[in-house]
Formats: sequence, structure tokens, C-alpha cells
Amino acid sequence: MRGATISRAWPAVLRSRNVMLRPLSYADAGAWRSARRRNAAWLLPWDATVPPGGDARPTSYGSLVRRLHRQARQGVTYPFAVEVDDTFAGQVTVNNVVRGSALFASVGYWLDRDFAGRGVMPRAVALTIDHCFTAAGLHRIEIAIRPENSNSLRVVEKLGIREIGYAPRYLHIDGAWRDHRLFAVTVEECPEGMLARLDRGDP
Repeated sequence: MRGATISRAWPAVLRSRNVMLRPLSYADAGAWRSARRRNAAWLLPWDATVPPGGDARPTSYGSLVRRLHRQARQGVTYPFAVEVDDTFAGQVTVNNVVRGSALFASVGYWLDRDFAGRGVMPRAVALTIDHCFTAAGLHRIEIAIRPENSNSLRVVEKLGIREIGYAPRYLHIDGAWRDHRLFAVTVEECPEGMLARLDRGDP
């Protein structure tokens, strides 16, 4: 049964209006590197870093995709590239998929600044959550956000995802252990689907 769930969940292509999510691929290397380079200063305060004592060796894009694809085949990660009008715009990744009695995962995301303010990421995250609740058979999705990250906070606000707690020194971000606000939604809280909630404009 677990293998059947994984096969339904990945690989997947998700679409709504001009936003498409598809598996991150080796072919995205140029667009991915260009977006990360152009947005380096904008993304740096929110990027995960390696804590002291960890493996701080540089990771190439190819090795990143190989690792994510291996984890996707195992059903523990779903790495999506975000496209807007067929142009690479960012990434949404479902991390730490837990099955058994939990049926839980967390979602992280980043967006090219050129596409900010257009409602792209709320739509991309809504597509992702709906996919997790349906094809992946998950029950609960969590999003952890630094209190200072107003752009990410607007995403969960637009989707009506409730805050469930505060985690001091939760993740190693931008060179230090950072506090995060925790947001979560369960399938029972969104029976009509997250995308339908977003389009209705009434979280």
C-alpha cells in the first residue's frame, strides 16, 4: 500500500492558472543557478545553512538533484520546480514525509523576486498541500517561518493556515540557530481543498 501511495504522489505535475509545479530536474540547472545568483541577497536571510561540525562542503546543483530524486523515490521528499507562464520561478519542496501513524510532512519554498507580489507562491503552496492530502495520502502539513520573514508569513495568511506554536532555535538559517513560528493544517480543516479556499478568497 505504501508503494502505491508513493507512485501516485510522485512524479507529479500540478497546474492552476499560469502556475505549474513539476519535478525539479537536471535541465533546470541554468535557470536555477541564475535565479539563485540574482536573488542571493534577497534569499540569504532565509536560507538553510550547515551548523558547526556539519559537512560544510559545497553542494553542486547536480548532487542536490540526485539527492532529492533519491529521496523522492523513497517517498520522503517531493521537490517541485515552480513555473510561471513556462518560466522557472522558484521551488517548493515537501520535506520529512512521515507515514505510519503520523502521515505528516513539512513544506518549504523560495521564489525569484521578479515574480513576487503576483500571488504565485500562495497558489503553488495550495497546489502542493492539496496534492499531499490527496495523492500522497497525508493528514497534516506544517510550515515553519522565521518571524522576520514577512513574505512567507503572507503566504500562510492568504491560505488561512493557523499558527500552532513557536519554536526557539528551530533551524540553522543564515549562519545561526533561528527561532521559527509554526503553522499547520490538517485535511479535516480544509475539506474543500486549499486551492478552492484560496480562489474563494475566504480563508
